[in-house]
Amino acid sequence: MTAPLIELDHVDRFYGAGDTEVRALDGASLTIHSGEFVAIVGQSGSGKSTLMNIIGCLDRPTGGHYRVRGQDVADLDTNALAALRRETFGFIFQRYNLLANVSASENVELPAVYAGLSHEERREKASDLLSRLGLGDRTGNKPGQLSGGQQQRVAVARALVNDAEVILADEPTGALDSGSSEELLNLLEALHAEGRTIILITHDQKVAERAKRMIEIRDGQIVSDTGEDEARPEEAEGYRYSRKGPSPVGQVFEAVKMAFRSLRANLFRTALTLLGVVIGVSAVVAMLAIGQGSQQEVMARFESLGPNLLFVRPGAPGTRMRGDAIATLTLEDAEALGALDNILAAVPSRSTGATFRVGSKDYSSQVEGVSEDWPLAQNRGLKYGTFFTEDDMDRRIGVVVLGTTTAGNLFDDVEGAVGQYVFLGGAPFEVAGILEEKGATGWGQDQDDVALVPITTGMMRLFGQNYLSSITLAVDDTDRVAETEEAAKNLLLARHGTEDFQIRNTASFLESMQEAQNSFSILLGSVASISLLVGGIGVMNIMLVSVSERTREIGVRMATGARRSDIMTQFVVEALVVGGLGGIAGVLIGLGVCFILSESGMTVAVTALPAMLAFTSALATGLVFGLLPARKASRLDPVAALASE
Repeated sequence: MTAPLIELDHVDRFYGAGDTEVRALDGASLTIHSGEFVAIVGQSGSGKSTLMNIIGCLDRPTGGHYRVRGQDVADLDTNALAALRRETFGFIFQRYNLLANVSASENVELPAVYAGLSHEERREKASDLLSRLGLGDRTGNKPGQLSGGQQQRVAVARALVNDAEVILADEPTGALDSGSSEELLNLLEALHAEGRTIILITHDQKVAERAKRMIEIRDGQIVSDTGEDEARPEEAEGYRYSRKGPSPVGQVFEAVKMAFRSLRANLFRTALTLLGVVIGVSAVVAMLAIGQGSQQEVMARFESLGPNLLFVRPGAPGTRMRGDAIATLTLEDAEALGALDNILAAVPSRSTGATFRVGSKDYSSQVEGVSEDWPLAQNRGLKYGTFFTEDDMDRRIGVVVLGTTTAGNLFDDVEGAVGQYVFLGGAPFEVAGILEEKGATGWGQDQDDVALVPITTGMMRLFGQNYLSSITLAVDDTDRVAETEEAAKNLLLARHGTEDFQIRNTASFLESMQEAQNSFSILLGSVASISLLVGGIGVMNIMLVSVSERTREIGVRMATGARRSDIMTQFVVEALVVGGLGGIAGVLIGLGVCFILSESGMTVAVTALPAMLAFTSALATGLVFGLLPARKASRLDPVAALASE
């Protein structure tokens, strides 16, 4: 013998506890076979809507057993219950429960989305059903553009789109005029004639009389039953519907479509939500580009020195250079280092601040005492004139080589400055040459604001000290830099008897500067990321508000067969769409800011990595901050969600 389609065995549904306990259903027993047309009648508060929620798997009984085709519903998980709602039951609600922001056709298609039908299949079935119900010319209208009767017919079409075996109609005529009510009841009778099982919940006795079987419920108990209608399991069997639900790809695709539709419905709020993400992403892109640009410029300056330099500084490793602690390097040390194998030049150096005077013009700048090999070590030529010679060094001649900035502040004609005299420390110095222009460093120092004199002359006339601030060694064979550095260290140890000096090469300087610039870039990125974090919090806040506002929509989706994972995916995808749109807009704005800064003369380095990082961060922000609202939405109780205003 075929098992009954629906079987309730002493089903209870209690709410609350103790003195506040409400017995919505109290030991209700009921059997319904396939193909019946049953009316469950009762006054408001009698428990008929609770009974419908139990039958439609929107709610679970507190006690007793409820079976669908012999399967105890208590043994089913949430996905299995969703499958029952999707494949077996079609709901017609008193308040229609249509989604306000989508068309009649899309409302009808909703259960088919969760059943996994293709877009073409859904559209064709929805169009056929609406045409059959007299709404063929209204498929594109939204619920607000339809009358009550038309909206209820859309709800009927939605209940039929998955070929539901059982139609559950909860007070379907309660919000309709008499004409629309008659049309709906005629439609239900026609559906019953086709073999569908109709369960009509109503308080209206006249409406109930249209059914073939009438069951009265009072105070949660079945008090009368006119007897079972003639069952037609053979006819109804043709309406059994079985699908596994949407594929993961189809699920995500539909979620993206619904996400854009939902965001479009609240454009202003969506724009405000996007703003936080846009600001964060554009700040990350722009700041990282500025940081990388600065890093590249600084590295280029250091790399221009060449990979063949060693720098000797006074003071033991790890000590600060101040006072007598730096009086450890001498000209004799430089001469001894210059005699080492693989050394092209050993350039001693010492500098001081000085005031230059030409006629009535005074100008303050730095004076650096160096040797005649300075241009070789620094890889820098002259624009005008010549550099001083070894003979000038030996004779301590008062000659000076000026940078273009220094020369420009002292002479009206920079080229004509060669051969002129400037006063330094009260003594005249002849301008031997003008250095080629170098420009500013990455940290803004003007490399052309300089004056060079023979180190011997400087020690005698300007510095007042005979020790050096540094010695720069130019190496011939760069493959032997490490070997040469070790030889220089051993020589100075032998001369000084202690390690009161430091030797570093260009690579170590570059490494230190690289680390410093990386730290700077990370700092800029971290500051910018704070605004991205704030934008993410805004996304979560708006999504939580959206869940609250769309509670009934969530209930409708669950009633039409959506699984928890479908609801979860829907809201996560919406958050990802917000993050993605904000990421794209933020990257474009950030690139625009970089272009403006570049045009204004600032060095910026626009690469793909910061843009990809910022966009990925925006997506991750949407995902992370969308999970909580999505989880909240997926765990809503279908009955409570449908009852939400």
